[in-house]
Amino acid sequence: MIAVQVRHYGGPSGLVLEETPMPDLSPGEALIKVHAAGVGPWDSLIRRGRSGLPQSLPLVLGSDIAGVVERIEIAQQPAIEVGDAIFGVTNPSFTGGYAQYAAASLRSIAPKPASLSFVEAASLPVVAVTAWQMLFDHAKVSANQTVAVQGAAGNVGGYAVQLARWVGARVIAIANSNDAAYLRGLGAAEIINSENERFEEHVSSVDAVIDTVGGEAQRRSFGIIKPGGILVSSVSAPSQELAERYHVRTAYFVVVVTAERLESIGRLVDQRVLKTDLGVILPLEAVRTAHEMLAGTVPHPRGKIVLDVTMLEEKL
Repeated sequence: MIAVQVRHYGGPSGLVLEETPMPDLSPGEALIKVHAAGVGPWDSLIRRGRSGLPQSLPLVLGSDIAGVVERIEIAQQPAIEVGDAIFGVTNPSFTGGYAQYAAASLRSIAPKPASLSFVEAASLPVVAVTAWQMLFDHAKVSANQTVAVQGAAGNVGGYAVQLARWVGARVIAIANSNDAAYLRGLGAAEIINSENERFEEHVSSVDAVIDTVGGEAQRRSFGIIKPGGILVSSVSAPSQELAERYHVRTAYFVVVVTAERLESIGRLVDQRVLKTDLGVILPLEAVRTAHEMLAGTVPHPRGKIVLDVTMLEEKL
């Protein structure tokens, strides 16, 4: 099969498209014929050797996938069967997805939302589940609370806005002014321009800050949270000194994509509660370009970058 290999850690130029053996299956895994693979910041960390997870080279990059189940290795009463269209992630190491075939844990895949194409479905797993965990597992957001989302127009932030609105929270979106119309469409009640406005001059006493930006924006966010509230970050560990000073709680975590969370998200997609946001669709052989877009050296529109693996097959 054809896959994207990383043979040495570094920049996008180290990504190599080549023939590799079919993946071996362990008990509880399924062999997936991959139709599409999502590209995200986590892939960049792994490519550079900065994921913090144990990895060994060479490796096949990629975790977000959508495709069809070809085979299942020893599973008792599996919810997924051969021939099913699925979406999800490959494994806890977040590798193996940029390929024509991938091994995926049955615990981290679910039936593909019927209303989505494979490409659309591959854009969902890591970012949508990250937003779900931030809001519900850590912040415990509920109706009538106020939530501020840093980086609201980003891939995680956009789902955070939608999910918070779904449970009846009021959402303050902090983002680029160019994305104001998009964020209003997602349900944001108020939009703060992160480019030329200091959000702390307009926002105060929120129940939770959902931080997808980090850095100075994260540090300034402590001042807008009510005592007893929470700052949840998906990018960096918040300052415990600031948490104590402002009497707020914090959380920082590595996403855990489960079949149960994927099923919940899939239902919301099919119910038109959640909208996907595709930015760029590229063939697998353009993977270097995709990672240059991640790095910001090649421009791309807002939304998720997805590799359409079937484009490669049409050329073989």
